[in-house]
Amino acid sequence: MQVFDSFEEIPQNFGPAVVCVGNFDGVHRAHQRLLETICARAKELHARAVLVTFDPHPERILRPHGGPPLITPPPRKMELLGESGLDAVVVVPFTRDLSLMPAYEFAEEMLFNKLHAIEVHEGFNFRFGHKAEGDVERLREFGQKLGFTVVTHPPLLWGELVISSSNVRAAVLGGEVERARHLLGRTFSIDSTPGRGRGYGAKYTVPTVNLTRYEDLTPSLGVYVTEMRINGEEFQAVTNVGNRPTFGADSFAIESYILNFHPIALTSDTPIRLSFLHRLRAERKFPSTEALKEQIGRDVTWAKRYFRLREAVRGNG
Repeated sequence: MQVFDSFEEIPQNFGPAVVCVGNFDGVHRAHQRLLETICARAKELHARAVLVTFDPHPERILRPHGGPPLITPPPRKMELLGESGLDAVVVVPFTRDLSLMPAYEFAEEMLFNKLHAIEVHEGFNFRFGHKAEGDVERLREFGQKLGFTVVTHPPLLWGELVISSSNVRAAVLGGEVERARHLLGRTFSIDSTPGRGRGYGAKYTVPTVNLTRYEDLTPSLGVYVTEMRINGEEFQAVTNVGNRPTFGADSFAIESYILNFHPIALTSDTPIRLSFLHRLRAERKFPSTEALKEQIGRDVTWAKRYFRLREAVRGNG
């Protein structure tokens, strides 16, 4: 997959192309369906399958408080897009100047002149151009004038719920990580590195790994059954996302208690992927460290039961 960091990097002879424009935060099941479609159409039309996306997310420029936390920060999003079969991704630097570009100018200059689009695929609620003046109907009108076809995709549902980035985000923020898994088509995870903890896990409970400060989407405060991928190895874990109120002043941390622990080499740069499987309970303050330790023991028992049941289901499958 080719990656262009701006439209200026695209060679003049690029194309023809089957194109989609969007933020694709989460690369969820609806995104995946759309990507499968444009890749298949590109093969049929002997064209290139191209996604145009933005960095930073437009809401981080346009909204006073910087917009919502990202489900998939740029490195993770590009990793997932690289698995999709796309021929190229154009990562457009989103600026206030770009936000002022009229919808027709974007269609003419970017889609037609730069990418030589012959077919453009968008979701039913697609908006573009200055003040979101363009929608799929206007894009269709532009396409008729410029010479490309526009295909509109209806919402993809899970039950009665529309699969969308906002609904994935709402599920994660609500601690509903299993619902998020159904919407994403994979387990919700975060990528980070080891951070310095306050020593409570090692001193009072079981071996722990604390993650460095994470600025993007995390589940609501609580205790979760998780898996950690470290140096290519999967570890089963119980993870607390929260402020550790039992120990006094709030101090937010993502702290994982490893169930199948063995000594492992960790540095401050070791990549860790933490995947959230199931929510056990909300975070709460305990009257003592002994009470907390007893609760952690119960959490570990439930987590081990979860993994046993999962293995049994996989074995029967």
